[in-house]
Amino acid sequence: MQTKYLLLLLLPFTVASCMKDTVKESYSFFRPVYQTKDQVKAGIKNAPSVEIEKPGKIILKDHYLFLNDVDKGVHIIDIADPANPKKISFISIPGCVDMAINGNYLYADCYTDLVTIDIANPLQVTVKQFLNGVFPHRYYGAFFADTGLVIQKWIRVDTTISYPYSSGSRNYFFERTGLFTLSSRGGFSASSFSGTASVAIAGSTARFGLQQNRMYTVSHDDLKVFNIAKADAPAYVNKVDLIQGNIETIFPYKNNLFIGAQGGMSIYSASNPDQPSLLGQFTHVRSCDPVVADDTHAYVTLSGGSFCGGFSNQLDIVDIKNLFSPKLLKTYPLKSPKGLSKDGNTLLICDGTDGLKLFNVADPSNVTHIKTVSGFDPHDVIAIQGYAIAVASDGIFLIDYRQPINAEIIGKIEVKKN
Repeated sequence: MQTKYLLLLLLPFTVASCMKDTVKESYSFFRPVYQTKDQVKAGIKNAPSVEIEKPGKIILKDHYLFLNDVDKGVHIIDIADPANPKKISFISIPGCVDMAINGNYLYADCYTDLVTIDIANPLQVTVKQFLNGVFPHRYYGAFFADTGLVIQKWIRVDTTISYPYSSGSRNYFFERTGLFTLSSRGGFSASSFSGTASVAIAGSTARFGLQQNRMYTVSHDDLKVFNIAKADAPAYVNKVDLIQGNIETIFPYKNNLFIGAQGGMSIYSASNPDQPSLLGQFTHVRSCDPVVADDTHAYVTLSGGSFCGGFSNQLDIVDIKNLFSPKLLKTYPLKSPKGLSKDGNTLLICDGTDGLKLFNVADPSNVTHIKTVSGFDPHDVIAIQGYAIAVASDGIFLIDYRQPINAEIIGKIEVKKN
C-alpha cells in the first residue's frame, strides 16, 4: 500500500469576508510525486535543457560545466565560449546533491544510491550501474516509509478555504525535512576553456573527491571509500568513522585528504587508499568552512551566522608544512565567505553580497586584495587559467581574470526566478 504525504505551509494571509462570521485563509501545500526505483533509473537520461531552479555543486570537465540542480539532476553547459555559455542538456537524477567525474563517467547520488553514468557523449548519456543503499544518511524519515518508492519531485498547490469564525483558531501541522528549504513566503528557496580541464575540477563545497583510483565521500561523521579502478562499476570498499561530526567538504590533494567541518579542518593520509588515517587537525570556532590547499598552506573560509552557527567571518591561512601539526599562520577578515578556489598565486573567495574577491597570496603572511567583482552573491567557484565560474542563487557567472586587476563578468547563465 502506497502511503501519501502532504507538506502543509500556511501563508501568513488571513482575510475576513464581508460577513463577520466567515474567515478565508490562503495556504499552500507541497504534494510529492512518487516513482518506483525502476522508473527513476529508466528516467536517468538526456532531456532537453530546462530552467535552472536551485544551483548546487559544480564540476568542470573539458569545456563542459556540470551543474547540480539540488535534488533534481545535472545540467550540462557548454562554456567553450565563456561569453556565450549554452545549456545543452539536462540529466534527471532525483535526490542528487553531490557528484564527481572520473574520465568519461559521472558519479552522482540518487538519494541513498550511487549511480554511474557514461558521459562520453554529453548529448547521449547512459546509466552503467546503481549501488543501492550506500548513502543511508539520505533517508528522510517518514517520506521513505515505503523504501521502494522515491520522491521524484514536489508540486506546489495554492488554495483558499473558508470556515466559520466561531470555530476558533485552526491548527496546522508543519514538517521540515532536509529535502528543501521553505522561505518565509512559501517558495523553494574562442574556446578559452577548451582542453583546460581534461581532468575534472570540482568546486570547494564538494562532498565527493577522487584520488588514486578511489572515490571518497563524506557525510555528517564518516568517510566512505569506493574503488573506481573499473570506472564504469565503482565498488564500495569501506567506511571510516571521522574524529568529528558536522563534516561539510572534502578536498583531495596529492596523497592527502583535507576535510572541512564546522569545528575545524582535518588532514587524512591516503597512503593506504582503502583506510585513510588521521595525520593532523586544525580547530576553530564553530562555522562553515570550505578548504583548498597547496604544498605548504591550506586556505579555510569561516562563515558564521548561518545554519553552521558561530559569528566568525574570515579567511584562515594554515601552515601545513608539518601535516601532523598544522598551525594558523594568519587570519584575514571577510564579510560572509563561502566557497573558494586558488589558481597560482591568485585566491578567489565568494564573499557574500560583496561578490567575488580576488587576492594575491604569493606571500601567505601578507595577502593583498586585488579586485572585487560585485553585483552578485556567489556560494562556490572554480578558477583555472584566468577564467572563473561562480555559482549564485540568481545565476551562474563566468569571469575573466587573466588580468586580475581588471577581472570582470563576461557571461551569465540565468536561474529561474521564484
